[in-house]
Amino acid sequence: MRAVQIVLCAALGVLVLAFPGLVNAYWLSVAILAIFYAIVTASWALLVGYAGQFSFGHMAFVSLGAYTSGLLVKWFDIPIPLGMLAGVVLCAIVGSGVGFVGLRMRGPYLALFTVAFSEVLRIIFVSEVEITGGSGGLEVAPLFHTRSDAPYYYVGLVLLAGSLAAMVALVSSRWGLFFRAIRENEAAAAAAGVKVVRFRVLAFAIASSFAGLAGGFYGHFLGILTPDIGSVDQMGLVVAMAVIGGAESLPAAVIGALALEALVEALRSYGEWRLVVFGALLLLTIRFARNGLLALAWEQLARVVPVVPAPRKTA
Repeated sequence: MRAVQIVLCAALGVLVLAFPGLVNAYWLSVAILAIFYAIVTASWALLVGYAGQFSFGHMAFVSLGAYTSGLLVKWFDIPIPLGMLAGVVLCAIVGSGVGFVGLRMRGPYLALFTVAFSEVLRIIFVSEVEITGGSGGLEVAPLFHTRSDAPYYYVGLVLLAGSLAAMVALVSSRWGLFFRAIRENEAAAAAAGVKVVRFRVLAFAIASSFAGLAGGFYGHFLGILTPDIGSVDQMGLVVAMAVIGGAESLPAAVIGALALEALVEALRSYGEWRLVVFGALLLLTIRFARNGLLALAWEQLARVVPVVPAPRKTA
């Protein structure tokens, strides 16, 4: 069984690395956008699925990171990696502030607060036309000056792999244990000695920083930014990706984002009916698979193909 897993993982790795040479330019750009959504969805799952802090303003941090990097590169001519790093730092600081202000809020109240924050930030980007370009958009320097999008694909893969590895390491550490304790019962966690305030703020800061990283990559890939990137519609798409994939598992959230972005583009020829299919899939997931479709599929696969334990060696 272990040999089969190794072969499958190796084949998947080869397919992922060779993907730019197997598809046309359109599907390569779709893959890059799917990688962007995967980073955002995983960071949202870290905040909601592990720390239990429901935020509906996560895309606001994506736009904040994107605009920060784009403006710094445009007006101060700093290197793009430094601009993206500045966006990550600013998102962590602002995310800490949002987490601190929302400490006394729970459930729908916290969600409404983050929606309000997202709309305020979007209106600022729309209103400051001289700086951000307003609704007309802000031109952003590209990360690469090449005709092919393959370099963006590989950079996106590195960012996704690094972000996912860092988040998995985080949730596997003591901090991840504290996050889950706060999610289950804040009062019990505080009684056990967990610094609830500190770790709630920390969860917002970490998740927001990853969203800012994804935003910086997104902006320098597209070459233009509009305030619509932080809209509620985009946030709803990220939530649906996490819920369908599985919000309580980082790998499941990533796979859900990759699969659903590909599905939405594959059904684009059906017009608005593709959104009906998307909504029906979300409803079925909420009704029959609360932990996500991937968790349900894994359970069914485990029933069909049971894992046979290795024989014990006898003395």
